[in-house]
Amino acid sequence: STAAAGAEAVAPMASPSGAGATPPTTPAQRLPAGAVPTIPVTNQHTMTTRAKHGFRVPALYQVAPLSPVPRTYRAALADPNWRAAMEAEYSALLANNTWDLIPRPPSSNVVTGKWVFKHKFKADGSLERYKARWVLRGFSQRPGVDFDETFSPVVKPATVRTVLSLALSRSWPIHQLDVNNAFLQGNLSETVYCAQPAGFEDSARPGHVCRLNRSLYGLKQAPRAWFSRFASFLLQLGFVAAKTDPSLFVYHSGPDTVYLLLYVDDIVLTASSMGLLQRTISTLQHEFSMKDLGQLHHFLGMQVQHTPSGLFLSQRQYMIDILDRAGMSNCKPCSTPVDMNPKLSADGPPVSDPTYFRSLAGALQYLTFTRPDISYAVQQICLHMHDPREPHLAALKRILRYISDTLHLGLLIRPSSHTELIVYSDADWAGCPDTRRSTSGYAVFLGDSLVSWSSKRQNTVSRSSAEAEYRAVANAVAEASWLRQLLSELHTPLRKTTLVYCDNISTVYMSSNPIQHQRTKHVEIDLHFVREHVALGDVRVLHVPTTSQFADIFTKGLPTSVFTEFRSSLNVWTPDASTAGAC
Repeated sequence: STAAAGAEAVAPMASPSGAGATPPTTPAQRLPAGAVPTIPVTNQHTMTTRAKHGFRVPALYQVAPLSPVPRTYRAALADPNWRAAMEAEYSALLANNTWDLIPRPPSSNVVTGKWVFKHKFKADGSLERYKARWVLRGFSQRPGVDFDETFSPVVKPATVRTVLSLALSRSWPIHQLDVNNAFLQGNLSETVYCAQPAGFEDSARPGHVCRLNRSLYGLKQAPRAWFSRFASFLLQLGFVAAKTDPSLFVYHSGPDTVYLLLYVDDIVLTASSMGLLQRTISTLQHEFSMKDLGQLHHFLGMQVQHTPSGLFLSQRQYMIDILDRAGMSNCKPCSTPVDMNPKLSADGPPVSDPTYFRSLAGALQYLTFTRPDISYAVQQICLHMHDPREPHLAALKRILRYISDTLHLGLLIRPSSHTELIVYSDADWAGCPDTRRSTSGYAVFLGDSLVSWSSKRQNTVSRSSAEAEYRAVANAVAEASWLRQLLSELHTPLRKTTLVYCDNISTVYMSSNPIQHQRTKHVEIDLHFVREHVALGDVRVLHVPTTSQFADIFTKGLPTSVFTEFRSSLNVWTPDASTAGAC
């Protein structure tokens, strides 16, 4: 619209006198093919803009008009794009031998279903494909008849970052795999009947029902059935499921090592050599229908960039979507996600739309996967999701204003020549104005990479600052112990003691002093837990000045200068200058 206004403001060139004069040519007619026309600038203000300097960046892709998401399957069948997607899904169901058509058994429960439609986009926002999926209504299943166990594990974020850090430090190839219709490849142990897909009923047997041979999306046991089948096949290949994280599978034989991370139907695979990686992928593709998407570049909504400094994990598009959903794409930015005032209380008028608040708060929780700098602010608003008030909504909007100013930031996983754990632990004593509970926070570094962090309100009230700090140290030691076990299962055992830094001298003293007295009797379990690990030589608690306590960012609001410094120390950076345009 600005360009059009500028073009209209340019007066046409005067025509030469005479009847045979040729009409003036437009700028677009005088430019060679493929050139970008320069729009004259008509404003006279002093602001320097890219347009005034003639800087034009072509679009990464051509935006094509999209067929809108249909509301009914009949509307979808009338659209060629969605009809093709439905036919592709139905063909995949038949090819997979998902069901057998049989007459409806008497007194049987028939699970109904519906078509779900969605536009699938690439990492840059361009359209990848139209996707239609036949999904069953799992709420109509009968417990104990149509399903039994439903739990299915997913890989932990700390495990993902740890594996990526190890693979990067060893220069291993990292690939990502995508399973086609993963849930359709799970075997059912129960007998389940469902209706035929709407619009694709068998004309000769319209009254028949589908007896499922494989699981379908929407079934309560579908994720568990898929995970069980995939895990069983990996175990046959010689993989071992990690005890610390059941979604991590490790293959180790002599010099050959393979790490496989499973998150539902998304797989990250890394191996000690490219040949071993390709052989593993070929074996998996022979058993399952899956695609090798090449070098890891987009996983769980994260964009992964390979830069000279390491792996840059960013959720830029996800942040843009959150701001758009909140209607704050053009909001006024701010430099920190939370102010330095005391923590939020439960007072204030209730918000007009609690669902809106909870939806955005939940979305921000997932954003902390690559943005530890907002963990404390998100933790504060999530404490009040059950009864959000106007001050809580204002705090949430401040986080969004901070995000709008830091879309370029992400987490950098850096290669490291040394493998050791360093932990920073902190607590804010009695900070909650309603319950007087303290807030614990820790940051765990594996070499030079931040792999785990937490910001959490403690379960009980602490009677002193030393007690609050000691409980925080106990949580940090528990996480460090879990990571040490994880690294051991990854065949990378730690030889050095894990250093836990705390800025409370009394806590450092209690961690190694075996003397009990009245003031510490009520924290005896945490005392014994930490002291046991200190005695074993796994952990050593040391004092660190508050000016170097990076975990402060997880327990309280900080001044802008301190916050920015600690944020950089947590490896929340921008990508390298050479790749900045691609983030």
